[in-house]
Amino acid sequence: MRTTPSPDSPSVGHVDHGHTVLAVPVPALDDFVRQRTVLYDEAYLAEDPHFGQAHVTVLGPWVREPRAEDLAMIARIAAAAEPFDYLLAATGVFPNGIIHLVPDPAAPFQALTKQAWDAFPDHPPYAGAFAGVTPHLTLDAVGPGVDEAHVRDLLGDRIPVTCRADRVQLQWWQAGHCHVKGAWPLGGATTGDRS
Repeated sequence: MRTTPSPDSPSVGHVDHGHTVLAVPVPALDDFVRQRTVLYDEAYLAEDPHFGQAHVTVLGPWVREPRAEDLAMIARIAAAAEPFDYLLAATGVFPNGIIHLVPDPAAPFQALTKQAWDAFPDHPPYAGAFAGVTPHLTLDAVGPGVDEAHVRDLLGDRIPVTCRADRVQLQWWQAGHCHVKGAWPLGGATTGDRS
């Protein structure tokens, strides 16, 4: 069990000026992700009860200070996508040590990412750090005493779990200040709210 930030933690070694993320919240695993995050990155636990600590990223970092037309574009993208069900059962580990769940099917998440990136080509997923983008829900990071098998054991009967993607959140990520800036229902109205 870690009690200090991992070396890969966003809170280690730099000043965090914050950034936006477009994400699909996963309420079914929010408590688990919060429990893991508190062990090594407590500054990134949101006090905002609507914030999807557990989420699948659509696009991030996104526009730091979105204009009304940027928000309207995301509202249109969300409204054009129907809500969908997906299964979270399979875990994986990225080369950088991030332990994650892989949604099945991944295609609806990939479509949301493609549409958002097409609309905002200056904002590639993960700032272009990775050659390919795999939809995922981050659970933890490999470290002393923490590996994929350990995290699967901790998940226990929480997986497999069937979830429903029904909205896109605009999240603000900054140490001590994580919160929801807006949200749009999939297949719904094009005005944003805060949930």
